[in-house]
Amino acid sequence: MTPSYRILNESRDLQHRIERARQILTSCTLCPRQCKVDRLTGELGICKTGESALVADYSPHFGEERPLVGKNGSGTIFFARCNLLCLFCQNFDISHHGCGTPVTDRQLADIMLDLQQQGCQNINFVTPTHVVPQILAALPFAIKDGLTVPLVYNCSGYETTETLELLDGIIDIYMPDFKFWKPESAALYAGAPDYPERARTALKEMHRQVGDLSLDRSGLAQRGLLIRHLVMPGGLGETEEILRFIASEISRDSYVNLMDQYHPCGRAADFWPLDKPLTVEDYRQAVEIAKQAGITRLDKRGIPDLLQRLYLIHGS
Repeated sequence: MTPSYRILNESRDLQHRIERARQILTSCTLCPRQCKVDRLTGELGICKTGESALVADYSPHFGEERPLVGKNGSGTIFFARCNLLCLFCQNFDISHHGCGTPVTDRQLADIMLDLQQQGCQNINFVTPTHVVPQILAALPFAIKDGLTVPLVYNCSGYETTETLELLDGIIDIYMPDFKFWKPESAALYAGAPDYPERARTALKEMHRQVGDLSLDRSGLAQRGLLIRHLVMPGGLGETEEILRFIASEISRDSYVNLMDQYHPCGRAADFWPLDKPLTVEDYRQAVEIAKQAGITRLDKRGIPDLLQRLYLIHGS
């Protein structure tokens, strides 16, 4: 399967997208924050990122969802800074403190090619929303030198339709995390009361572009939407609403990873009930909620062995 970005590059449309994205940086509206700062002259908005993308780390990653990992891992590129800034972020040093190194377009392309050479099944852009123009600008260099693996857009779900439209025909696999259903939760934990509405709109646009997740014969993801949801203490009511939305307004065939790894990070210790780890019982209930909503494509990596057996017995 030829990645869609190579086809777009041949039509020269990719270059037009690069130019449009760079122009946005002069009054940045890449994300719903709408900071409207001129990042090309060094002005900084919420993401505190200027003209250059900051890379915190990159490597083959074996802790991602099964369809992304395969034998040689998912080629993750962790970008520093973030446009959402959840106070409980498990990568707090990267997202809030900005631990990272500025890279040129050529250097970012070389990182992609290095990961492909290591045998990675895909290039997995982690927290990419605020650096979409830089990713686009790096692609022609990477394509020219032989990049052929799928591209993964691994984001928080806090997106604008306009930015996602720039990625139509470029991103092969969208992987948003739908975090909050209630505006009050989004405002308290991320300072973004519009998050639920933005995430719902974003998931619909992502699904329009790539459809349900499709796998090759070996079970590797080739194209489509893979949705994450971090189950959090005291958040089962929001989990239920999110899963119902996915089943009814996206697709019951959506591939969903119910993530069980929540533990207090960042500033979470100051906010009840996020000051405690997720309980096994809460996670079991989340799996049951997914079953009741009609969602059967759950990533097995995220489900402990006991819950896998419960799901297989009582679920799909």
